[in-house]
Amino acid sequence: MSPLKERFEGLLGTIVRLSTGQRILVSIAAVIFAIGVGVLVILAAGSVASCGSPALYIMGVEFCYNPLEVWLVMFDGSFGGNFEISRTLRWTTLLLFTALSFAIPYKAGLFNIGAQGQFVLGSLGAAVGVIWVATVVPGGAVGRIVLVPTGLLAGAAVGGLYGFLPGYLKVRFEMNEVVTTLLFNFIATAVAFVLVDRYFVDESIQGTQTEAIPEAAELNPQFFANSADFSLPVFVFALGIVAAAYWLLTRTTVGYELRAMGSQQKAAIFGGVDERFTTLFSMTTAGAVAGIGGALYVLMVLGRWQTGPPPLGFDGIAVSILAGNNPLGLFPSGLLFGALQSGGQAIQFQLGIPSELVGVLRGLIILLVATPELFRMMGKRLNRRGVIDIETEGSN
Repeated sequence: MSPLKERFEGLLGTIVRLSTGQRILVSIAAVIFAIGVGVLVILAAGSVASCGSPALYIMGVEFCYNPLEVWLVMFDGSFGGNFEISRTLRWTTLLLFTALSFAIPYKAGLFNIGAQGQFVLGSLGAAVGVIWVATVVPGGAVGRIVLVPTGLLAGAAVGGLYGFLPGYLKVRFEMNEVVTTLLFNFIATAVAFVLVDRYFVDESIQGTQTEAIPEAAELNPQFFANSADFSLPVFVFALGIVAAAYWLLTRTTVGYELRAMGSQQKAAIFGGVDERFTTLFSMTTAGAVAGIGGALYVLMVLGRWQTGPPPLGFDGIAVSILAGNNPLGLFPSGLLFGALQSGGQAIQFQLGIPSELVGVLRGLIILLVATPELFRMMGKRLNRRGVIDIETEGSN
């Protein structure tokens, strides 16, 4: 074995064998390091930016941005008050669904990169389904009882079908799910745009968007301002879905078979696990979960479907990786991403910092925090495939 490969295997082995407590400490250290690197980036950007009144002077050098002020505003924009907390929890809630959409297939050894497309079509299915059903049901409490479940079921059905397709292509034609799900994201965006533009567009307003859903179908805020676009019962519902996914993966026969396929595929197949079923089940379930997230985006946030949804499907992949693809870790991971999203908006509007710099600061934290888990995931997968040989005793 070459010295380089030996050192590489040693590094991966160390990362794989980290305990849960050690991984938490590594994540905290990564956040602190990312903040420190962010200070240097803010100072560098502030030294070349043009501003009327510099925010900081260091040894006679003018800086347009003060790193301490930036980080304080980001924290305050995430947790500084009722509205800020609700905005953070809103993003966290939606990210829980798209993160689960990646975590569930991953346990079966599959990579679902298509949560964004499933999210988009699920949101469209929910909007159209609610608008159609609303024509035959009354308003008020009775309408709410019918319309909200209709939107969720429509989103789950459309998203599940769109997740089933790449699963079917894999079991029928052995097409790589990474490629198909990635391409399906672009197809979903184009199909949704054409369908709305030709058949469901609201001609009374400018832009490609559907009619507004009835008020009875909207998930209004509780305990928060109406402008927050966040419903606490929806957040509790999201946590319930996460708990259900954990129960499915760890306490059921189906979950055992999924995990067996992901850890030792050949042994699982030899032991009688149906590869076709696990592939189709995990991909369809992933699509349905992402579709529910899309439905909630319509019912809770927008009140209609419109073009340009946020990249929650792609962010969900990073949330899942940071959580070690463990449903129990999705909430703290999603909360971090939700805080970065909410706080990033705050520093952009309050301090006038360019969106590009905000994106760099968010990306720094995400990259440095998620990298150890990414290497851990890679090490375990390479070890299972026999590409490298590392001792994994004690890993979890």
